[in-house]
Order: sequence, then C-alpha cells, then structure tokens
Amino acid sequence: MDIRQLEYFLAIVDHEGFNRAASALYLSQPSLSQAVQALERDLGSTLFHRIGRRAVLTDAGRALIEPARAAVRSLETARASVAAVHELRQGRLDIAAMPSQAVEPLTTMIRAFGGRYPGVSVNIRAAFTARDVVDMVRTGAAELGLLATSGPLTNKDVISHAAGEQRFVLLTPPDGPFPAGRPVACEELAGQRLIVGQRGTGMRAYVDGLRESGIAFAIAAETEHRVAILPLVLAGVGLAVVTESWRTTAEQAGALVMDIEPKTTLQIALISRRAEQSPAASAFLTCALAAIQHR
Repeated sequence: MDIRQLEYFLAIVDHEGFNRAASALYLSQPSLSQAVQALERDLGSTLFHRIGRRAVLTDAGRALIEPARAAVRSLETARASVAAVHELRQGRLDIAAMPSQAVEPLTTMIRAFGGRYPGVSVNIRAAFTARDVVDMVRTGAAELGLLATSGPLTNKDVISHAAGEQRFVLLTPPDGPFPAGRPVACEELAGQRLIVGQRGTGMRAYVDGLRESGIAFAIAAETEHRVAILPLVLAGVGLAVVTESWRTTAEQAGALVMDIEPKTTLQIALISRRAEQSPAASAFLTCALAAIQHR
C-alpha cells in the first residue's frame, strides 16, 4: 500500500465514481482501476461494488475512508512542514464552511491570510450544517472549519475559536411589505410568505422557533441552495430571514435588509482538530482571528 493508492481511493469516494475521479486526477480510467485493484489485493478486501458505471462502497470501503483521510492528511502535514521552512511559499489549506459564513467572515479571513501568504491556496469545502463542519474537520476532510451555532460548541473532538457573532436580518424586495429604515418586530412576520433553508441550520431553527411561539407564516419555498434565496426574494416569491453576512451583497443586488427585533444572534466559531496542525492551518488561525478582532 502507498499513499498514492489511498489518494486515488478517496478521489473515487469524493467524486462518486471512477470516471469523474480519473478526470480530476488526470489519469486514464484503466490506470485508476489497476491502482485500486492493487490496493484491494494488498488489503485482502473489495472496496467497491461495480454496478454498471457506478462504484458503490462496500463495508470495507466505508471503514477505510477515515483512516485513509488521516494518512493522506498526515503526509500533507509533513509536506507543509517542509514548506514552512520557506515561509509558506506554497501549499494548500482545506476549510469547511457553512454557506452564510463563507460570505462573511470567511472573505475577511482569506483576504488577511492571502495578503501575508499569497503562495498558499485556500480550498473552501461546502458544509450545510454545523454538524457537517465538525465531521469534516474531525475526519480530516478539512483542517479548519467555520460554522455558526446558537450556543457554545460542546464537541470534544475539535477546538473552537470564537470568531464573533451575526444577528438575524430580514430580506425583502424593494417594494416589500415593510417601509425601509426601521427594524421589523418578529411578530410582524405573521401572515407573511417566507423562503427558508434546510433543517439543521441556524436560520431554519430561528423561523421554526417563531412558528412554535405562535407566529403563523406560510413557507413559500424551502431550499438547500443558499444562493437561491436572494434571487427568490428579489423575484417577489417571499421574504427571507438570513444572517447579516448577506447584508452588503443583498443591498448591492437591490434588496432591502432590515434588522429583526428582538435582536437574536448566532455565535461564529473557527474550529480546528486537536491533532497537530499544519503550518498553513496555524498561520490561518492567527491571521483570521486577528482580522476579525480588528474589523
């Protein structure tokens, strides 16, 4: 077994098939298949069921994912440690982020980091819930994670670094039901049509809490694609409760952004593994947290 075989195995898992993995790796599919077959022979177990053009993980394959990620991450850490001697002139850092926090504060964090270490590329991995972010950091799919929670993060597998807070705001079209320039009381959302995100997110928990408190509204649309919310609002489909990280983008697009009273916030956290961090991850933590403090 060698590290390249594990990288090939993970590429098939992440790209959900041999064809797309081969394209991403710039390999021919026969070469990729041969490498996986050699890994299976070495392990003495089949890792994938070949069903037509699909590759379905076996139980052995699922069991290999986490240790394979750990092994690959350890090698990347070793490579990054060598690059650190040259002041992080090159390298890559994987960060898992929830959609709203990927707008802000991640933009501010990456700007600060990139200004100091322009040779290190940042790869942003999509995660829709706080649990997704924690799992990606815990298993090594990403070194750092950016998430939002309604309370303190209690997961013992990761280290949490406070990165500020974000309040909930209301997006409406320019001709929406509320006049610009004043906050909207949460009770005023009664009878409105709302665009909501998926369960497990802070924004969805907030609107579900409104309904539980007796504020009745209709759900106009439910979407897992956070980027669809603003276009839907501007098209007049409904209103949306989002975090204030969307404020600048929404206002530039022509939407009205209104504070909701009483003020309710989410806590933003940058998380890292408890294992030894790569130099790039350590440098990002330092730059990112300093940038947030001085905004």
